[in-house]
Amino acid sequence: MTTGSGPVTSPPGLELGALGEYFQVHVPGYRGSLRAEVVAGGRSNLTYRVTDGGSTWAVRRPPLGGLTPSAHDIGREHRVTSGLRGSGVAVAEAVAYCDGTDVIGAPFSVAAWVDGRVLRTRADADALTVDDLARCSDGLLDQLVRLHAVPYREFGLETLGRPDGYLRRQLTRWRAQWDLVATRPLPTVGALFAALDAAMPGTGESSIVHGDFRVDNTILDPDDLSRVRAVVDWELSTLGDPLADLATFLVYRDPAVDALLDGPAATAPGFPIQSQLAERYARSSGRDITQLSFYLALAYFKVAVIAEGVHSRYTQGITVGSGFDRAGASVPQIIDAGLAAIGGPGAERSPEP
Repeated sequence: MTTGSGPVTSPPGLELGALGEYFQVHVPGYRGSLRAEVVAGGRSNLTYRVTDGGSTWAVRRPPLGGLTPSAHDIGREHRVTSGLRGSGVAVAEAVAYCDGTDVIGAPFSVAAWVDGRVLRTRADADALTVDDLARCSDGLLDQLVRLHAVPYREFGLETLGRPDGYLRRQLTRWRAQWDLVATRPLPTVGALFAALDAAMPGTGESSIVHGDFRVDNTILDPDDLSRVRAVVDWELSTLGDPLADLATFLVYRDPAVDALLDGPAATAPGFPIQSQLAERYARSSGRDITQLSFYLALAYFKVAVIAEGVHSRYTQGITVGSGFDRAGASVPQIIDAGLAAIGGPGAERSPEP
């Protein structure tokens, strides 16, 4: 594919000629001659900024290889963001979804591009004041509370998941995914699984859960960091226990994930600590968080499996972008943090992050 300015190079995983033909039929306002670049930061599905020179879109597709069941569900993302329009939760406008592999070799979604600020790296956070980071945290928690309050049946999302047995299925699923992606034996994985299995609470409240809620999965207003313009990366969303979503957000505040996310903004010392964030959520949502230690341990378990999956794809040479080389080193630390959260054996932790 060429334009008047010379040949256009397709980024890995996105054949622009075929994508342009798809846009011609399915994307309103498309005027031809696509260009695209990989958006930095993704550790799971791939995101591309795609433009025809007039309009700009976000295109999402699964990784180039090393897939695990349910962990890269582009169709789920599209369905949830389409359903949440008008709910009060900030989402990008869903434009199109292709569920086949004949266009670019994998399913993909197209959404309107949302301009804004993404706090991705430690340097991004270090440029802000403690007050800036507190307001940012408030805005993020407000979005999480809004999401968990959405009457999902009214928005046509009642079949997104099965709330009954959610925690048990989560534990079983992430243990199975560990078996799929593991690159080395790690006895503490079994120890954390056993501790979680023994401490499993009963079914509680149900809501839409994002599944990977963290600051760099949001796009913020550059002039007001308490205002979230869009929450992104919905491939793990389902119906389940809202406290599991809160716990994932808190785990990403822990420096144990530094190596996985290559020095993320969320672990910067200026952000409120885990207990402050949890208490703010409890006040705003009215939810009881006395069993939060279990949810934290489950979230550490999940994030450790995600990290091992990133490491597996990196060792196979099928990651796109940079910053993946230390993901494997983060896994034992994250598992240890989970054991410490639930009072399991063999893990000592520094003061609360």
